[in-house]
Amino acid sequence: MSVEFDIEVDVLVIGAGGCGLTAAIAAQDAGAETAVVEKLDRPGGNTSLSSGSIPGAGTRFQAAAGIRDDATRFRADLARVSGPHDAPHVEAVLAERSAELVEWLVDSAGVTLELVKTYRHVGHSVARLHAPPSRDGSDLIRDLERTVEERGIPVACGQPAIRLLTSGDRVIGAQTRDRRGESTCIGAKSVILASNGFGANRSLLAKLCPLAVAAQYAGARGSEGEALGWGQDPRAATGNTAAFQGHAALATRNGALVTWTVVERGAVIVDRDGRRIADETIGYSAFAARELAAEGPFHMIYDTRIAGDVRTGQPTFGEVCQPGVMIVAETVEDLAARLELDASALVETVAGARQAAEGGEDVFARRDWGLGPLVPPYCATRIEPALFHTQGGLMIDSQARVLREDGSVIEGLFAGGGAAVGISGRSGSDGYTSGNGLLSALGLGYIAGRTAGQGALQAPLSRPDRLSHTHTHVQHGG
Repeated sequence: MSVEFDIEVDVLVIGAGGCGLTAAIAAQDAGAETAVVEKLDRPGGNTSLSSGSIPGAGTRFQAAAGIRDDATRFRADLARVSGPHDAPHVEAVLAERSAELVEWLVDSAGVTLELVKTYRHVGHSVARLHAPPSRDGSDLIRDLERTVEERGIPVACGQPAIRLLTSGDRVIGAQTRDRRGESTCIGAKSVILASNGFGANRSLLAKLCPLAVAAQYAGARGSEGEALGWGQDPRAATGNTAAFQGHAALATRNGALVTWTVVERGAVIVDRDGRRIADETIGYSAFAARELAAEGPFHMIYDTRIAGDVRTGQPTFGEVCQPGVMIVAETVEDLAARLELDASALVETVAGARQAAEGGEDVFARRDWGLGPLVPPYCATRIEPALFHTQGGLMIDSQARVLREDGSVIEGLFAGGGAAVGISGRSGSDGYTSGNGLLSALGLGYIAGRTAGQGALQAPLSRPDRLSHTHTHVQHGG
């Protein structure tokens, strides 16, 4: 007996974060009829929690600023930080198409971006991050949402996908279920998995990414790893699943992410003894691993000059400037007393940092001190290491098509963002270069959308006599 779909589209996108919304727009650009389903009440995902920074090598914005850059240089930067991993081909295509991505986002997807010239984040040898003027990823999501709405692309929130639908070796759609328990079978020539990673699933973390288990989770609550479960029955390969993006500076008092620009401007981080534990300029992700191996609580030590400078460029830093979150004192001794740290140790630490910032030798060989030595009044924020999102997932080819363990393509199935293999090393948090998350999310969403959209125009919708269901086998942790 023939099974009928309730809805038929060319391209179905599962997940309405930065990856999914980008994929939907790109697929429509290619001429495909597209729809998006999202399990939560509103779009956003991890993109809305980020600074919205997307690396692009060789953009017209860099050229206008007199910055010479290209994909070869970008890829070398990525490889230097990540080290060997399972997806060098993904790293290559994302570097090669990064400028195309940034300019397409501005020209076709309605996103407002500007080149970040005031600072250069970890891992990049030149300024190549492009971000909303607010440095707030929720603005990036709002721009994408507006474009999706203007184009008439349907986005169904509160409509989680529960199964992939397959016919033989091909994925031909998905089944969703709403809060009332009503199911909908959506037929599609291509399905794009944009459901993020598994950072919110404690049991999957313990199994696949154990180094991240001890970190406080600060990512999107919907990142529960369904894509990995859906990939099991078609025998999809996976890669880099033990890698993650950490963040060393989650404000303990209110959960705000303390931008690493504070460190780049000259801040230091101390442990419970008032001592530094590593070179802070290795980056927010790599430094999180150092904190996980040390004894907290931890405090970021900076000054009011840095705080004012950062808040001017990044208004969201105002969350950190709240009373009780940011502690201010005229002397290091007073600051130590308010933080309940050993005063002599903190005085020695700040003095050592001052000497290094003035050209002396640093105990951890730190070279970049931003605005120079810390000066009074001094500031401190209590912080803790956090997990922002995982950096591994389903193995894909350079067109974002999901691959089986034998290297063959699973027809009709694409993946991007946290659902796909990442480019931040095989394990741990040291391999993360600033912007890797959004590059994988929006970059692979763009590639998957264009490829799926173009393919949909050439392929008829499958109408099988027997419809099989690929279930998700993910166990949800606390």
